[in-house]
Amino acid sequence: MKISQITFTRFLAAIAIVISHFNKDMFVYKTDYISNIFLKANVGVSYFFILSGFIMIVAYHKKVKIEYFEYYKNRFARIYPLYVVGLLLYLVTRYSNFSLIDSFLYLFGLQSWIPGKAMILNFPGWSISVEFLFYLIFPVLYNYFYSKKNKSIWVAGIVLWMITQVFSHLYEASPSYKGPHTESHEFLYYFPLMHISEFLVGNLAGLFFVNHFRQKNYDIPVILIFAAVMLSLIFVPLFYHNGLMAVLFIPLILFISWNNGLLTRLLALKPLEYLGEASYAIYITHIPILYILREVLKWQDYKPDINRVFWIYMVVLIITSIIFYQFIEKPLRDYLKKVNLR
Repeated sequence: MKISQITFTRFLAAIAIVISHFNKDMFVYKTDYISNIFLKANVGVSYFFILSGFIMIVAYHKKVKIEYFEYYKNRFARIYPLYVVGLLLYLVTRYSNFSLIDSFLYLFGLQSWIPGKAMILNFPGWSISVEFLFYLIFPVLYNYFYSKKNKSIWVAGIVLWMITQVFSHLYEASPSYKGPHTESHEFLYYFPLMHISEFLVGNLAGLFFVNHFRQKNYDIPVILIFAAVMLSLIFVPLFYHNGLMAVLFIPLILFISWNNGLLTRLLALKPLEYLGEASYAIYITHIPILYILREVLKWQDYKPDINRVFWIYMVVLIITSIIFYQFIEKPLRDYLKKVNLR
């Protein structure tokens, strides 16, 4: 089952994160309400995690059992090549950050497990470190719970999500939390177990979707829920990073996936779907591309205003990401999937 209309939403989430990591002097931060959205755009990673759990179920729901080796090989082929490309690009301008220990942690996707290490090298990779955990446990969850229609996983997933939200809010308000750029911050924001509930509720949403497929025109609900997401980020001062927005993201994903209205025909346009496919390259390379672009502009002694730099950056990022997707991600993914190691 392919849901073309959901793919472009990954591009929108990736671009929101890109903007949130750019210079805070740019034009989108000059208007209070709009700036609130992008200051909290790290919630886009939460969307990725929930959507990842959803897509895993949609992709595998007809299987009686997932074969472990084949699954791990396919997941490795899907995300690891560009993950390494992002690391190598980062070291082009930040080679002084290189150390053997840190390189070992990042190559094996372990950096997010150790507070203080998640932001040393290509820092968007912290979320890929978390995804490695999701991919590790998914076949076990599927083979022992989802495929057997074991209802206990529903209780466990929802309870774990609720515990995560309560703990995250209490921890952020406690003296133990020391603020940004501290180990306590990395523990709260990047530690993999803080995010596992997002993947699990995404799985549950996927199960609900395939068991209650009801395609019809849901344009209005999609627009209203998207507006609710924006209004929440603007006006409701809560801690959204560890999955609280699932209460809106899951209905949004479900209605977009069920929808056959005008919005679906728009979102499923091939150019938009293609941008969605290239969104992983955008996300995992956007920081090193920004650093390299800054060095090139400095070398050329070109000093445009920050807004013009942003548009140059967006053009360069999207073009390079399409190249990475077309000539690195897709070919290596297809080649590695065909490799028989047994």
